[in-house]
This record gives sequence, C-alpha cells and structure tokens, in this order.
Amino acid sequence: MSKWKDEIDGKRLRPESLMMTYGYRPEWSEGAAKSPIFQTSTFVFETAEQGKRFFEVALGKVEPEEGEKTGLIYSRLNNPDIEIAEDRLTLWDEAEDAALFISGMAAISTTLLTYLRPGDLLVASEPIYGGSHHLIEHILPEFGIEVLRFDCRATEAELETMIAAAEGEPGAFFIETPSNPTNDLIDVAMCARVAAKHRSGGRPVPLAVDNTFLGPLFCHPLQHGADIVLYSATKFIGGHSDLIAGAAVGSMEMIEPIRKLRTILGSHADPWTAWLIQRSLETLQLRMIRQQETAGRVADFLREHPKVDKVLYLGHLEAGHPQYELYKRQCLGPGSMIAFEVPGGEQAAYRFLNNLPLIKLAVSLGSTESLAEHPKTMTHSEASAEDCDAMGVTDGLVRLSIGVEHPDDLIQAIGKALKAV
Repeated sequence: MSKWKDEIDGKRLRPESLMMTYGYRPEWSEGAAKSPIFQTSTFVFETAEQGKRFFEVALGKVEPEEGEKTGLIYSRLNNPDIEIAEDRLTLWDEAEDAALFISGMAAISTTLLTYLRPGDLLVASEPIYGGSHHLIEHILPEFGIEVLRFDCRATEAELETMIAAAEGEPGAFFIETPSNPTNDLIDVAMCARVAAKHRSGGRPVPLAVDNTFLGPLFCHPLQHGADIVLYSATKFIGGHSDLIAGAAVGSMEMIEPIRKLRTILGSHADPWTAWLIQRSLETLQLRMIRQQETAGRVADFLREHPKVDKVLYLGHLEAGHPQYELYKRQCLGPGSMIAFEVPGGEQAAYRFLNNLPLIKLAVSLGSTESLAEHPKTMTHSEASAEDCDAMGVTDGLVRLSIGVEHPDDLIQAIGKALKAV
C-alpha cells in the first residue's frame, strides 16, 4: 500500500496526521514534499477531446463517471492548491466536500444566495458577526427575502410559533454558535429538526452553521444535523493574521450548487491563499489546544478580578446554567474566545484597551497573537443601539481572542490594563 494513502492496515489515519499528506502526492510535482503554488490562470488540455470532456463535466452536461472529478480548466473553476486545501478542510468535520472562498463573508453570502429566493423566509439566530448581520438585515431584504431572528432562549415550540406567524416559508436557516461576541450557544439539533419540518416539494431548506468560534476542532455541527458548516477561515483555520479566506463544508449534494454559484460570482480563493491554508491546517490542532488552555487561565483571572462585572466564557458554564447541558452535548471544548464587561461603559472599556500591553488592539480572532476589541463600536458598530442591547453587546463589553503567548504574560498585561479602569 502506498504510504500516501489515508489508512494503514485498514485503519483510517486521524485528521492531524492526514493534514500533512491528504490530497497530494509528491510524485505529482517532481517529488516536492509540499504542494507547489500553482500560480496560473489557465490549464493546458492534452487534446481537444479532453477539453470538451472537462467542460461537459464542469457544466453538468454529463454525469461524471465514478471517481471522476472536474478536470483542470481555469483557476476560477478549480486549481490544484484549492482542491488540496478543500480536501483537507473536510477532515475534521468528517464532511464529503468543501468549497474554499476568498473570505468568510464570501462563503456566507454565496451559500445563502444559492438556496434563498425572493419571497423566502430566512430564519437566523442572534447575535451574529457584524458583517453577517448587515447582509441579513439590510441586503437580503432588498432581494425580497424576509428575515426572522431568534436567540438562544427560544425553545423549539417557540421557534415554530414564530415561523408560523412570519411571512413566507423558510428557504434556509442560518445560525452562529457560539455567537459573536457573547458566546451564546444555539441548539444545532433543535434547529435541524425545525428545518426538516419545512422541506417540501424537493427544496432542501438547509441549516447552515457559522462554526468559526469553535471549529473545526471543538464543535462538529454536521454530527448534530446541520447541512452546511461555514467558516471564516481567516480565523483559526488560517490562524496567523496573514490571509483572508472562507469555507463551506458539507455533503457533495449541498456543496456542489454552492461551488457552481461561486464560479459565476468569482468568490473563490486564489492559489496563494489556498497554499497558506494548507500550511496552517498542519498546526491547527496544536494552536487551538494551546489557545484553549491559556484562555481558561485568563478567564479564571478575569472572573476573580474586582474590576470585572461579568465574564462570558463557555468554560465557566456549570450544572444548573440554562446552557450547560447544551454545551456538554454540542461542544468538545470551550475554545479561546472570551468577552467580559467592565463597569463604567464605553469610557472604561476604552481606558482598558488603550492601556493594554502585549495584546494587540485589533479586530479579527483566532490568530497566534492575542487580540482585543470593543464590539459595540467596532465589529458590531453597524447594528443599532436597540439591536446591541437585545444581543447583550453592551458599552462596557470587551472581546478577547487568546493566542499562543505565555498565559502568565497575558494575565500580567490584562491586570495592568484593568488598573486604568
């Protein structure tokens, strides 16, 4: 058996091992241990007949034979670096297929536009990332799509009642869990059951889950009934603040229509970005485990600090909390995102941020360096004051993304900044 296969003696290798080889063989590229960067816009056909066949398969004019993939035509359709990265993106989620995008918002918008039509109802959770909020609240309605929002407190029966009272039939469900920035959990299995009740006439009505905060290591929404998992791959998957990318993973049946629209919209990733994703996936597990361990220590420090009113961190959920059982059922770990409130509102939060050493004052998350930001006036600033209040995005809320620095140094830096509050 070739040492480049995905199993040894019939036992499948684990994702962290497969990240080094899966989808690529050195003999394809002059023995290069790592995939080259295929920096090309177009690919040469061996014959005109081969070119015809590649186009027929790519355009869906013929059914591909078993095991046949779309041939290399043009990098807006496919590219070796993109295909290798996509193959590896399927591993942690145990998905059949993946599509790589030039940004997380490209992945979200292309996915929703694939499955929504004018007159449809989009059922979406709150709070969510500011860019997703703007897309859902301001752009999709311009295309005749109604939007229904619900939060983590909604029960299955309450959600069904809300849908029954809304205009239009659901065309898709979109949730973000844990939510940005409050770490609220949305029940994936519950939403999957509700979505299934509204499928008729052959329409899929997919449940798409933004899994950026915990994925792909600490939560696997496909195992809880989700149809599509979405990522800002800029964050933990990329993990070094040096690329912008997004991804959608799921079954071939769900991802293929998304990939076709991606081709037309041109929202695919470029070869260099795909190559960087390959690089980052090799250390994904190491980074995320270290970040999670450090975040636990930082969160414990914040919880005991007299100048901190409240800490929103999944690792602090205990038996009796409304979300504890859901956390134990749906998550494999708390991740490394922390939000906390300081008394004194925006002015106090700014004093903390302006006096914070070591940790960078910047948006984004999931990178090797720790980052801090003020959600209400930064990542969620396009939301109205009323929406922010409803979502729990307060004036005094600060969001931390914990990196791989030494935990004692991070605690010392945070302690110094809190003295200014």
